[in-house]
Amino acid sequence: MKQQLLAGACAGALLLASGQAFAAEAAADAADASASVEELVVYGKGESRQVQQIAIQEVEQAAPGTSPIKLVEKLPGVNFQSADAFGAYEWSTRISIRGFNQNQLGFTLDGVPLGDMSYGNHNGLHISRAIMSEDLGAVELAQGSGALGTASSSNLGGTLKFASRDPSAEMGAFVAATLGSDNMRRGFVRLETGELPSGGRAFISYGNQDADKWKGVGVQKQEQIDFKFVQPIGEGKVSGFYGWSKRRENDYQDLSLEMIKRLGYGWDNISGNYALANQVADTALANYLTKGVSGDPAYCVSDPGTGTNVYPSPIKCDDDAYFDAGGLRDDKLWSLTGEMPFGEAVKVTATLYGHTNKGQGSWYAPLNPSPNFGVVGATTSNASMSFRTTEYSIDRNGLVLGGDINLGAHAIHLGGWYEDNDFEQARRYYALDRATNNRDALSFQSNPFKTRWHYAFNTKTTQFSVEDVWTVTDALKVNFGFKSLKVENKAKFLDGYGPLVNSGDIQSKDSFLPQVGVNYKLSDNSELFGSYTENLRAFVSAATAGPFSTTQPGFDAIKSKLKPETSKTVEAGWRFRTADFQGVIAAYHVKFENRLLATASGSGVAGNPSVLSNVGSVTTNGLEAAGTWSINDAWSLFGSYAYNSSKFDDDVRNGSGALVAKISGKTLPDAPKSVANLSLAYDQDGWFGALNAHYTGKRFITYTNDLSVPGVTTFDLNLGYRFQGEGLTKGLEIQANVTNLLDKKYTSTIGSNGFSNSGDSQTLLAAAPRQVFVTVRKQF
Repeated sequence: MKQQLLAGACAGALLLASGQAFAAEAAADAADASASVEELVVYGKGESRQVQQIAIQEVEQAAPGTSPIKLVEKLPGVNFQSADAFGAYEWSTRISIRGFNQNQLGFTLDGVPLGDMSYGNHNGLHISRAIMSEDLGAVELAQGSGALGTASSSNLGGTLKFASRDPSAEMGAFVAATLGSDNMRRGFVRLETGELPSGGRAFISYGNQDADKWKGVGVQKQEQIDFKFVQPIGEGKVSGFYGWSKRRENDYQDLSLEMIKRLGYGWDNISGNYALANQVADTALANYLTKGVSGDPAYCVSDPGTGTNVYPSPIKCDDDAYFDAGGLRDDKLWSLTGEMPFGEAVKVTATLYGHTNKGQGSWYAPLNPSPNFGVVGATTSNASMSFRTTEYSIDRNGLVLGGDINLGAHAIHLGGWYEDNDFEQARRYYALDRATNNRDALSFQSNPFKTRWHYAFNTKTTQFSVEDVWTVTDALKVNFGFKSLKVENKAKFLDGYGPLVNSGDIQSKDSFLPQVGVNYKLSDNSELFGSYTENLRAFVSAATAGPFSTTQPGFDAIKSKLKPETSKTVEAGWRFRTADFQGVIAAYHVKFENRLLATASGSGVAGNPSVLSNVGSVTTNGLEAAGTWSINDAWSLFGSYAYNSSKFDDDVRNGSGALVAKISGKTLPDAPKSVANLSLAYDQDGWFGALNAHYTGKRFITYTNDLSVPGVTTFDLNLGYRFQGEGLTKGLEIQANVTNLLDKKYTSTIGSNGFSNSGDSQTLLAAAPRQVFVTVRKQF
């Protein structure tokens, strides 16, 4: 463990814990909720913020292998999209809440920070790799802002808190097998020790999932191990979690609106035809050498070449059809938590954690010939394209401290968080043979012929929070407090040529980020709530995003001027319950300031430097409503609706004041004004199932709103039976899941390569068609 981390641990030893308490409390709440069919969504009773939990019963009925992040798409204010049925294909997975996109939200597992969950994550990992959905205990969403003690430096908007399940008190085993569309195969097994003589309990689980892509050639594979133990110690306990993940996925082709019209939603990479890939790369390179044109999609459509330099139909440019691309991620995540009460007034907890990652994103790159291309007699390393990678490694360690002091009417929460994160990132090129493909997009590569750049980044995060929850009367409860956040980013160039930034450092800091809230009980079944929160998003330490993704002169120019993004959120609402109905209505206003915009100097896949600057603010107003009607003992109906208006307040201007984009008053890309859900569920006499409808409104794909994708309604269905009685069928379940029931063709992900000011761009992904999965489970 690094000296800085040890120093942080010693200095913070007097702080009290808050983050890890959610794991046990939320899991218990979700367990209570799952006991009754009408409480598949728990509405955050007693909270001063808009917050809901997904009960574990909802998790169990999703298609096995579904990403934990996809489970919240039915909650109000959530826009979730993915190009696969499970929401697990990371290049395509996107979630936005109240107009804030994925890297402006916060994510934790058992209180451990997962970073901003972006594709090339520099400070964490995707929840799909952190834990298997079968091992979840609870999922909680705070649409506006998370609790003050949340360990996140990116949660301008909402916060998703995941909790692992506790080991069972009974010794046993749980096994499940799933088969489905596109050769999908998933196996899962969990072994439980039950309560040991020491009073401790533990489980270990293993999952393996393998599926073909739903179009084109390629696979989506993941292998995982989860382990958890809980050991009581006097009045306290020690618990630990370990997660190991190995993910391999071939990418789908990014599309533009023009490509969808010309080639269709089913168009994909040409991974099954290496000879065609060489032909496309030859044409692209010839066009570039003779015309100086680099394969930009707009050029490809307007002038596909002349004479011999014409692409084979229906391809019009090299960006139309790559041979292949892939994503590789290997992760190890661990945490060790101690909880200890001191009398009835004080509880202290501490969570020590670590995470290592090795990752690679690859692409068969035209316009980057292998070193022997054109060499007479060469038979190896002689293709007109090369194998380009972006390579990652993360080694981060941290400590989350916090807890509670009960002073009667006042409940004091103090929290601390320290993290030291080393992140390396490199852009490399590997030689390809022309005759046959000698590289595997699902294997880590060696022996590059060129390193474009290789950087080492270090990020140190320090956070402190204090909050008082004051029970003024039996009906009135108020909370007030603040957090202090400091994030220091450093970059160092290690290897390559023509570095973006040779070295530099920058920091994000705010010593006073307040949060104030109120909860007023009108009755036992009706309450009003409201809150005000300020948050800050720290700068990103990476060569492909953030302030370091420019030239050294560019960084030197912005270092003293650049401000971190901030948000101010006001929300208020009403929660209520009757004998057969419960729900929530909330309204909110958000001011998002110091918006950062990086303007790329080339196409999304070219890897050119960008310039980052503050370009103004965004004003968001919205309304959310959700409710569950328990029709009778067997049937329930859930519905949610959210209206969101997120608009730019300023036009974009460059450093000299010249107008770059006239966007004032325009709607944010990928921020639909309306999102709605309706779910009819049944559970009785062993039979269970649900029909889910999800509507997403029109989404703009440019800052000027000149292009958009239309609104879409999709349906999912699940049906199952739990066998009753004793014997071999005890604990046996059979379940079928049908995703995209009506086989709707539509654009799911937008912004896979970012957004442009105007005009079409290759930044869209098509949704998966109807798919069917059948699962058999058995509890022993």
